[in-house]
Amino acid sequence: MKVVLQRVKEAKVSVHQEIVGSIGPGFLLLVGITETDTLHQVRFLSEKIAHLRVFEDENQKMNHSILDVGGSILSVSQFTLYGDCQKGRRPNFMRAARPEQALPLYEQFNESLRSLSIPVETGQFGAMMEVSLINDGPVTLILEKD
Repeated sequence: MKVVLQRVKEAKVSVHQEIVGSIGPGFLLLVGITETDTLHQVRFLSEKIAHLRVFEDENQKMNHSILDVGGSILSVSQFTLYGDCQKGRRPNFMRAARPEQALPLYEQFNESLRSLSIPVETGQFGAMMEVSLINDGPVTLILEKD
């Protein structure tokens, strides 16, 4: 499982010009699931994200988590995170989980974050989406759990 985390001032995702998810300060998460992922990766990364200290304290040190600052999460599924571009000119997506495997794990990931008292908005799984954000920092991290 791979997550690209961006600290944002705000973010939204639209499908066919209709906003389906929108947040204020918090994280935009681009979530990729591979064919070998299980609930183990889901639980590990949701806990890691909830407690990751990337928000500034009064001394401008990254010392607060999203739980500490009362932020929200916009979670967007993105199978292209597992695109392999090492050979040829077209990405190979063979490592990305098939939708019937990825969707339940993606939903469980979002529920796991919600169970930690974090408000979570989502995109629409499998749809062509437009994502807008205002980066904060910018702070962008890649988290991965095999």
